[in-house]
Amino acid sequence: MYVDGCYGRDPSFCNEMSADPDMATLAALLVEPARAAILMHLIDGRSWTAAELAHVAGVKAPAASVHLRKLTDGHLICVTSAGRHRYFRIADAEVARRLEQLAFLAPASTPVTPGAKRAAENLRDCRLCYDHLAGRVGVFLTQRMIELSWLAEEEPWYRLTTQGQRALSPLNMEGVDGRTCMDWSERRFHLAGALGSQLAQAFINKQWLQRDSKSRALSITPLGVESLSAMFGASVTLRPRFGGAGGNSGRFIVEKHHTPLVVGK
Repeated sequence: MYVDGCYGRDPSFCNEMSADPDMATLAALLVEPARAAILMHLIDGRSWTAAELAHVAGVKAPAASVHLRKLTDGHLICVTSAGRHRYFRIADAEVARRLEQLAFLAPASTPVTPGAKRAAENLRDCRLCYDHLAGRVGVFLTQRMIELSWLAEEEPWYRLTTQGQRALSPLNMEGVDGRTCMDWSERRFHLAGALGSQLAQAFINKQWLQRDSKSRALSITPLGVESLSAMFGASVTLRPRFGGAGGNSGRFIVEKHHTPLVVGK
């Protein structure tokens, strides 16, 4: 028997249940592959037009418009108008962090084309997780800072030690703490929060890392090879990156304590 939407249940029980978060509505936003692709593309915090996001999602402009409106209404993304264009971006750092956590639970996809395989490997090497470093590079640098006693792990925090403040002082960073963030590709924590954001921005501003124009992947530059080797006490070797044999950036191999850590294998 249907009674006030409760199908015979005690209405008081249904009233209590209605106070729970509406997980079904959120799941409906994420279950569509085109919307999932748009969200993962926006997770580095940059803004993109509807036409660019339609290309990312592999859909026509009218369909992209519908998906973007649903994501905006669901408060997962926001939009800013600039002249004739509208630019979409992830709503905030918390949404980006939750999406990364969901990605940790999701099954791994299998790239088919050579280009897709290169793109996937580049993301696993080094990427932005909203505003901080993720991937093999992000996890390695986090673990290296713990080994050097620059960071003290106090889940869910990474506390910057006095020794860490001195070591990172050339980057002109504030003495703030960071947070742990689970890396979906490495299955280990990397440094997030205020400290993680400052560190990533410092590396990009100093041109140690270079952003890919089409994705949230990052690559190391020759200057970054030299600078990261000196700062973190690791031997860094450059490899070609982003599908080219030359260029100004690349994958790298890190060696510490004579034990190689291969990035971009």
